[in-house]
Amino acid sequence: MARIALFFSSLRGGGVERVMLNLARGLLAKGHTVDLVLVQAAGELLGQVPDGANLVDLKATRTLRALPSLVRYLRSIHPTAILAAQTHNNVLAVWARRLSAVTTRLVLSEHSSMSAVVQNAALSKDRWRPWAARLFYPGADAIVAVSAGVADDLAQTATLPREYIHVIHNPIVLPELIAWAAEPLTHPWFEAGQVPVILAVGRLVPAKDFPTLLRAFASLRARRPAHLLILGEGVQRNTLMALASDLGIVEDMAMPGFDPNPYRFMARCNVFVLSSAWEGFAVVIAEALACGAPVVSTDCPSGPAEILENGKYGRLVPVGDHEALARAIEATLDNPLPAEVLRARAADFSVEVITRQYLRVFGLAEVK
Repeated sequence: MARIALFFSSLRGGGVERVMLNLARGLLAKGHTVDLVLVQAAGELLGQVPDGANLVDLKATRTLRALPSLVRYLRSIHPTAILAAQTHNNVLAVWARRLSAVTTRLVLSEHSSMSAVVQNAALSKDRWRPWAARLFYPGADAIVAVSAGVADDLAQTATLPREYIHVIHNPIVLPELIAWAAEPLTHPWFEAGQVPVILAVGRLVPAKDFPTLLRAFASLRARRPAHLLILGEGVQRNTLMALASDLGIVEDMAMPGFDPNPYRFMARCNVFVLSSAWEGFAVVIAEALACGAPVVSTDCPSGPAEILENGKYGRLVPVGDHEALARAIEATLDNPLPAEVLRARAADFSVEVITRQYLRVFGLAEVK
């Protein structure tokens, strides 16, 4: 059996964090030992750490300050392989392996479009990502991108050979997901006889472009009754509430915050919407499909078009076009795809399938 370390920032409820927990479950099911190595062991998902996984808290307030602890971990534990997630952690992992002088196989993973992050960066440090990737990523044994779009973008933005970048989609569909989706939901909007519910799930940050969704909902609401529910928390909460007030939709929308089990909402909503300006893979789309929810998404870089197979499994609209988004939502309400078709597509992103792909990148034979 191998010992595999998954290195990421925290368990604060984002898509990357859920993906790493899912991969941990898949690796544990194959009989491997798994260490969740966190810059800081904090966040809403702490309670979802799978049984059998070892939680390694580097107790750092910032990624860079975790370097000494990560070096000590590598020297003392010497895992067979370590998978890092996101640019800042990837750079630190390369640096730590060099300093520790261990033979641990190092795999880096990119979960979002680097060029989009740089173009929309509010902080100057984010604009150094391509330079850092160009300098440090060749020091890894393998690089993984969560979609072909992210791989192409990384190769171009960081000037890295495209053939060195593996594409492995995110492990989304767990056997437990169906049970989680079936858990009780007492929200009044989901009672019998209520109007359709439009659902979105994500952090309230610029990348998710929820203002476009609010404008689309206002346009839809002018033509037919509906409710909009957004699960998530973030820095744009007050801005979004102010916009909802200006649009006159406050009575028909709700933002109750982060929910550790969004699947029970996905299984019961009428349409799931992703309005993002950019993504890496769009984990929530695959999760919604697994719950049988009809999906509408922006055709943003990168991920939605790959998951939805260019519109076969859900309508795609241009980024930032609220009227197109409203029309697509309305068309989906009127003519949704069968839930069994959507669930069959989601099976391509099962933890079982994706874990096997990661084991090959780790250089490990699958444990039967």
